[in-house]
Amino acid sequence: MQTVPLIDKYIPEFVAIRRDIHQHPEIGFEEGRTSDLIASLLSSWNIQVCRKIGVTGLVGVLKGKKGFGPTIGLRADMDALPMQEETSLPYSSKYDGKFHGCGHDGHVATLLAAAKYLAATQEFYGTVIFIFQPAEEGLGGAKAMLQDGLFDRFPCDSLYGFHNWPELEFGQVAVVPGACMAGADFFDIKVKGRGAHAGMPQQSRDPIVVSAHLVTALQTIVSRGIDPIDAAVLSITRINSGHSHNVIPSDVYMAGTLRYFSEHVRDTVVSDMHRIIDGCAAMFGISAELVLHRVFSVTNNSPEASRRVVEAATQVVGAGGIAVLTRPTTSSEDFSEMLSVVPGAYFFIGHKGAKPLHHPEFLFDDGAIAVGASVLSRLVENYSEQALGSSDPINPNA
Repeated sequence: MQTVPLIDKYIPEFVAIRRDIHQHPEIGFEEGRTSDLIASLLSSWNIQVCRKIGVTGLVGVLKGKKGFGPTIGLRADMDALPMQEETSLPYSSKYDGKFHGCGHDGHVATLLAAAKYLAATQEFYGTVIFIFQPAEEGLGGAKAMLQDGLFDRFPCDSLYGFHNWPELEFGQVAVVPGACMAGADFFDIKVKGRGAHAGMPQQSRDPIVVSAHLVTALQTIVSRGIDPIDAAVLSITRINSGHSHNVIPSDVYMAGTLRYFSEHVRDTVVSDMHRIIDGCAAMFGISAELVLHRVFSVTNNSPEASRRVVEAATQVVGAGGIAVLTRPTTSSEDFSEMLSVVPGAYFFIGHKGAKPLHHPEFLFDDGAIAVGASVLSRLVENYSEQALGSSDPINPNA
């Protein structure tokens, strides 16, 4: 392991920052305190700060001292999850129902550590754009920043994001060239029948029975309608109806998510969902409505940007620490919206956490901060040199 020595010296400071953010979690578009903290730190390092990009999002701009060169974007997400923490840590969340159960507090600390190092050394050509994004957890923070002109105001030649990944070992960095994470839609289904006394079901149009048929039938879309070589996930995650033992309700509300790696697969699944829902409603003499919400696009890594991640990570964790994954993950990430505008890559940093992401006992490994910040810093230094065709060596002792 060859993390950047100067970053190693900073780590106690950024562990404290990470734990402070952890104690004060803020969900999407409410990250005022977190944004204030980030802006104060960036300004103290003489990094230009621009705020209120995507409501609570902010951007830091830093020019290298070597002169003209490319512009590289580095992004971290800031928001917590609306869930209860069950870790019993001394720095646990102070707010009921809010918890950094995905490690975005660690992402912020990691990007801040890289920012402090790059501001202190400035040993690169061109410009770095530090992007601190709100509302990644399904609320459209990336789209909000784009709508506020993120890349019109701060054009980037290449863009990088990252996520802590408990499924990897500490000291491992992974990148998937091409489709990296799934696109995702959320959906709602409203089944409207006719209620009646439970002892006289013949007077009803029972939406409970219809919803049971729908759950079963919708599962056949992936198993029988999608090429096995492709991939899709369709999950019903909520069913709500009724209030009494002896009343057949008039309505059932269902909700779920669809995951996919290509627009063709998505279009096929959506078409089949409409066909099955409409057909089931007609068969039972009720009405049913499907409403779809496109939440995440497919996260696509450019091959060249993926190569740069591998190169930078190899300098930090060694060739043995690189896990170039051949299979994407069916979780999703709205960094995909940014990658649809600027080519780049999204990569994963392993750590010692035993619990999975979004688990109430999830624990971010502070040891990952030095690894991630070092990889980001080497990405900037390497890219600025290569883009200008320079063969100047990078100082390993910086």
